[in-house]
Amino acid sequence: MISMCRSDLRRRYGLAMALTGLFLLATPVLHAQEVPESPVPANPDPEADPIPVMFPHPESDRWWISGQANFISQWHPAFDSPYQGRNSLSPQAQDATSRVLTLYTGLRLTNKAELLCDVQETGGHGIGEALGLAGFTNLDVVRNPTLSKAPYIARLMWHQIIPLSPEDAPSVRTPLSLFSSLPVRRLEIRFGKFGLADFFDLNSYGTDSNFQFLNWTVDNNGAYDYAADTRGFTYAAMFEYHDRHWAARFAEGLMPKVANGIHLDADLTRARSENMEFEIHRAVIPKREGLLRLLAYVNHANMGIYREAIDNFRAGLTAVPEITAHPLQTTIKYGFGANFEQPFNDWLGVFGRWGWNEGRHESYAYTEVDETIELGLGASGIRWNRKFDRAGVAFVSNGISRDHQQYLALGGLGFLLGDGRLSYGRENIVETYYALHAWRGAYPSFGFQYIANPGYNRDRGPVLVPTLRLHLEF
Repeated sequence: MISMCRSDLRRRYGLAMALTGLFLLATPVLHAQEVPESPVPANPDPEADPIPVMFPHPESDRWWISGQANFISQWHPAFDSPYQGRNSLSPQAQDATSRVLTLYTGLRLTNKAELLCDVQETGGHGIGEALGLAGFTNLDVVRNPTLSKAPYIARLMWHQIIPLSPEDAPSVRTPLSLFSSLPVRRLEIRFGKFGLADFFDLNSYGTDSNFQFLNWTVDNNGAYDYAADTRGFTYAAMFEYHDRHWAARFAEGLMPKVANGIHLDADLTRARSENMEFEIHRAVIPKREGLLRLLAYVNHANMGIYREAIDNFRAGLTAVPEITAHPLQTTIKYGFGANFEQPFNDWLGVFGRWGWNEGRHESYAYTEVDETIELGLGASGIRWNRKFDRAGVAFVSNGISRDHQQYLALGGLGFLLGDGRLSYGRENIVETYYALHAWRGAYPSFGFQYIANPGYNRDRGPVLVPTLRLHLEF
């Protein structure tokens, strides 16, 4: 009877979240259809202000100085949990608020070279201190709450453009590229400190935790264990080739010394990461160009092997399976991913991701996911005369390998997961949000996440997470 009630509760929560997402997307559309469109608005509209930031950024200035502040507050009510372990999400109701403050600076040295430097300060907490969920609910949360709260250099990179054609095309200036135009065919080189997720596995509808979704495995491919320290950055060299309808990129980066560690291993003979992505632009729908990105990566690091940890436990060498109980070694983990986006019109589009890694070696840098599939819708407020508003709904299903399942079921701990036991089920997540452009650079938003089988455990949950976010652009 208890099992039937729990199953019914999960179905009702899932249905509620799906209906909430559809309501968020459909309500503005219906409202826009009810009101006849007029070429001249009857009342002044704050969206008529063309500046979506507090202060305008000159298009021709060699310097770039801007900033952003992102505040995220989340809460979850109590949920069913017959047991819990050291790395479990607490079943008691709790709330947490995080912040990320970033100062972006850049200097365009020539028409083809620039130097970029970003400084960040992070603080606050995530629910459960980011433990207990593979698809954690807040991408802004630093995965190690013991880190210093002092400001740090997040990005420091050299960016070089090598033209391969005389024809230029307009380019939108951003903190990661200050050029207002770029050659159609070109080679781009970046060297220094940055996040691989700044350039790999991007998606127009699901990448940016400032304006879009917040879940780790909605904004990024959960199975992409990309090289990074616990804050999400690494030292790397990246090469990109761009043509009119396709692009290719390759990056070599440093891996952390230990799983989820802050210190990177500078010995490339012992630890490193190769990352490759091929990007195709094609118009599947007439006059609506879609994108397909194909990803592959290979990590070399001091990673443990789940099967060896299990065998050592069964042989009595460890009290529980311990993935870190091995001598210094270099093992190899690899994986693949695909990422697509397809606009239907100027305000609505569909997107999705698929990812897989071999799952024999421990999750090391990003999160504990060995396979993932995602599908979602993204919308802008153009349809209802709110061109800077954004909305979206997405579903993602995450899984882990059999060795990874057995490791957790026997009481093993990863750097995120460990309930002490495990009744395996895929971690299924629905997320929806609406981001409102209130005035210039002020963007309040709200959202919901529904998580079934948190930490791949059918005995726990579901978890419902309402969210409030305030984003400020300077």
